[in-house]
Amino acid sequence: MFDLDGVLVDSEPVWEEVRRGFVADHGGTWQADTQSRLMGMSTAEWAAYLRELGVRMEPAEIARGVVDQMAARYRDGVPLMPGAVAAVRRLSDAVTLGLASSSPRRLIDVVLDAAGLTECFAATVSTEEVPRGKPAPDGYLEAARRLGVDPRGCVAVEDSSNGLRSAHAAGMRVVAVPHPRYPPAPDALALAWRVVPALDGLTPESLA
Repeated sequence: MFDLDGVLVDSEPVWEEVRRGFVADHGGTWQADTQSRLMGMSTAEWAAYLRELGVRMEPAEIARGVVDQMAARYRDGVPLMPGAVAAVRRLSDAVTLGLASSSPRRLIDVVLDAAGLTECFAATVSTEEVPRGKPAPDGYLEAARRLGVDPRGCVAVEDSSNGLRSAHAAGMRVVAVPHPRYPPAPDALALAWRVVPALDGLTPESLA
């Protein structure tokens, strides 16, 4: 089970830039801990949170405006993480892959199509499609359900604190690939079964 943002796509800096600018442009105030709080939230959750920061719009309007800007940025090129495409293709030759992402369905599909990875995943889930975003386990549990597998037999690949907590809460073994700019909190990293510094270290043998 792969996460998307911060694992396959170096999108967290883009999300931060877009949402920070959106908050500033619409009367809100970005806080010191805002980015870390947003990581892993579902679309509905982060849109509601941006409204709490003072954005004078309804959450549905906030979500639509931010996602439109993200899609426009991706049209200029998807910032894939080093080794992402090779890692997915390498593992898809050996095991069944799923994806559980906090990104909206629209952006998941854009990224996977642009990277040529759509066919590598047997199931993909956006936390828009489940009741709760990360750190709740809902997205990972739904991905396992769609694959027809026991979550306890799955390995999840995550980078963020909330992502690590989510996959662990789902009963999965978690491989942490920490993002250099947004490292997970020590207590979240302690939940990892294994820690690898980069996707090049992700092989079928390393998951055995």
